[in-house]
Amino acid sequence: MRAMWKGSVSFGLVTIPIHLYAATENKNVSLRQVHEADGGRIQYKRFCTVDGKEVPYAEIAKGYELSDGEMVVITDADLAELPLSSSRTIDVLEFVPLESIDPINFDKSYYLEPQKAATKPYVLLRDALHKSGQVAIAKVALRQREALAVLRVVSDVLVMTTMLWPDEVRVPDFAFLQEDPPQVRPQELTMAGSLIDSLAEPVFEPDKYEDSYREALDALIQAKIDGKDTTRPVVAGGKAEVVDLMSALQASVSAAKKTRAPAAKTPARRTKKAAEPEVKPATKRRPTKSA
Repeated sequence: MRAMWKGSVSFGLVTIPIHLYAATENKNVSLRQVHEADGGRIQYKRFCTVDGKEVPYAEIAKGYELSDGEMVVITDADLAELPLSSSRTIDVLEFVPLESIDPINFDKSYYLEPQKAATKPYVLLRDALHKSGQVAIAKVALRQREALAVLRVVSDVLVMTTMLWPDEVRVPDFAFLQEDPPQVRPQELTMAGSLIDSLAEPVFEPDKYEDSYREALDALIQAKIDGKDTTRPVVAGGKAEVVDLMSALQASVSAAKKTRAPAAKTPARRTKKAAEPEVKPATKRRPTKSA
């Protein structure tokens, strides 16, 4: 794994330098958008809706659109001025039971690895946290965004899981919640409970589940490869012309060097006389060689 962030965990007066790694990865099969007829890749261009011109990435800023259509342009320099007090620091704020946090608040998880010479305070926090049976609530800034996070122990490693802010979790507002609930008979509730008991397991074992769709897609792709059912997109005409032009220019330069080489060794006053006898015999010999 490659560290994506380097900072520290601030635990009271203790600072623990750490490396941050993404704890999860996307295993979805990567598919491109292509032209079905010839397999050519579909490309998109960034263009301005005002002048209709293509915009280079370096000239693209962020914008906040108002309700009346006006745009507030925000540059990287503007964002750099915003305060991020917890930048490069995972600031521990308090400790709470993990059960008190609803999983709907969780966002992304990261592994924390101690930097050199920081293993002892790292292990101290890890073991103390594990013994307490609680998790740490912290504040951290990642990618110019501040977030709450949970620090807990997983497989002897500190794991940080970022959380959504309270106003980012939507409140369910469904009509049936405002209506009188339907009457559920005791027998129906008992039967539903029996169904749950029949499917209950003591612990969750994710390894026994498989991504059947991804496996089927992998098999489909491999079958097409084995059956030679593939397409090699033809090189675009413009690109081919550039290659031909470069080859022609290179050949021209080589030919020019060969032509000028003898003339460069001959003294200037004899160039005119020496050139005449050399050109005429060459013209006469060519038909003889081709014949």
